[in-house]
Amino acid sequence: MGELGKVLILFGVVLVVMGLLLLFFEKLPFGLGRLPGDILIKRDNFTIYIPITTSIILSLLLTLFLNLLFALLRR
Repeated sequence: MGELGKVLILFGVVLVVMGLLLLFFEKLPFGLGRLPGDILIKRDNFTIYIPITTSIILSLLLTLFLNLLFALLRR
């Protein structure tokens, strides 16, 4: 149960850090959210935004970060 507690605390810290970053950055840094491959459809009364490329990049970065973090926790 101790390991599960550590993982839950870790996820909580990561969520708090991500929340603080979203508060301080009005727009995502490094052009995230406006990459080629992100779909933006504007019509008269609605807008659809599908951030495909941004989602893939963020997923890869988060996967790399968590794999490194879990590798360090196993030691």
